Amino acid sequence: MSQTIKGKTKSGFEYEIPKENLDNYELVEMLANAEENPLLYPKTVVMLLGREQTERLKDHIRTDTGVVPMEKMTEEMQEIFESQKEVKNS
Repeated sequence: MSQTIKGKTKSGFEYEIPKENLDNYELVEMLANAEENPLLYPKTVVMLLGREQTERLKDHIRTDTGVVPMEKMTEEMQEIFESQKEVKNS
């Protein structure tokens, strides 16, 4: 059984990431390419969180009018990535 890393963002989104998802060269490649091509960003999120958690995150930050704000999604993902760096460094 693969190990998972659990966390919670400041906004209250709880997540679990299989360690193997973080140790994925293709995820790093996708992140590097997403800087030049933002259309790859959604695939990056799914590679890290998986489809089910990605949908839960979108629902978590969805506005009353049904919009998933890009800025909020970016903030949540940055927080998740930064917390994983802290885990690796400790």
